[in-house]
Amino acid sequence: MGVIGSYRLRWRRKRLLARALVRRRDLRPVAQRLGELRPDSILLFSTLRNERVRLPYFLQYYRDLGVDHFLLVDNDSDDGSREYLARQPDVSLWTTPASYKRSRFGMDWLMLLLRRHGHGRWCLTVDVDEFLIYPFCETRPLRALTDWLDSSGIRAFSAMLLDMYPQGPIQDQPYREGQNPFEIAQWFDSGNYLISRNWNYGNLWIQGGPRSRAFFADEPLQAPALNKIPLVRWHRSYAYVSSTHMLLPRGLNLVFDEWGGEKASGCLLHAKFLDTFAAKAAEEVNRGQHYADSREYKAYIEGLKDQPDFWCKWSEKYINWRQLEILGLMSKGNWA
Repeated sequence: MGVIGSYRLRWRRKRLLARALVRRRDLRPVAQRLGELRPDSILLFSTLRNERVRLPYFLQYYRDLGVDHFLLVDNDSDDGSREYLARQPDVSLWTTPASYKRSRFGMDWLMLLLRRHGHGRWCLTVDVDEFLIYPFCETRPLRALTDWLDSSGIRAFSAMLLDMYPQGPIQDQPYREGQNPFEIAQWFDSGNYLISRNWNYGNLWIQGGPRSRAFFADEPLQAPALNKIPLVRWHRSYAYVSSTHMLLPRGLNLVFDEWGGEKASGCLLHAKFLDTFAAKAAEEVNRGQHYADSREYKAYIEGLKDQPDFWCKWSEKYINWRQLEILGLMSKGNWA
């Protein structure tokens, strides 16, 4: 990249940081427990709206994994999410009725919190339907991973978003509060992925899976991106550019080898396809707060009319992280 290109990226990073600072006016604190943070606390950041049924399992999953504290932004929920989270002893909570779209789909809010509270700490930024899987996760806590990343001089850890789904129509298996969603959504696509390189930012761009074939079959390049960099040893000068798909400085995006193989990486098991999905998609279309006039959610509603079964010839039942490594969807790299 030339001098002009580097200058433009530095200027864009400064603009993103400035946007986040301006958005501080949007956030109203509900529960502040930040005095409990230690210099080595592992933090989780997320924005949510009306996710009450998902929250108990989400919090417990990441507590068991080793997250020390949750910093969450509630975007004007009316289903009891805010009240539930305010009671949790390891949650600091902010609320806002402001526009999700105008806040760069929540990223301005999270970057403000990352800048203020994440500096120098390992920070995990995920949605409440995303569950991190990494090498040896069944036997090693998240801190073992972050300690290894520190000792290896690695600042960012990537994870491919892996859409999980049930066999049969999703509305046939009701999800109950507190349930492991992967008791229902047990399947994933073992293949059917497109990988390209974003040369401007240096990251891989991954598309495909059930959302691509079920909702974007005629326009696969319009399908949602599946590449994410959710775990970062944060610095106040960093900025997420597009959700958690890529970062600035661009060196943070060099988390894969050129062919996507040998550097350590994980997966985010995506529990979107539960029986709550149709109602959630309709709500988001009505709100009109998502990217490109909620094009993605409009595609979901259209595709759900026929009550599709996502199971296909590429479907494989999830077993563990080693299975995902064998399939080339994640890697332990040189972490032994």
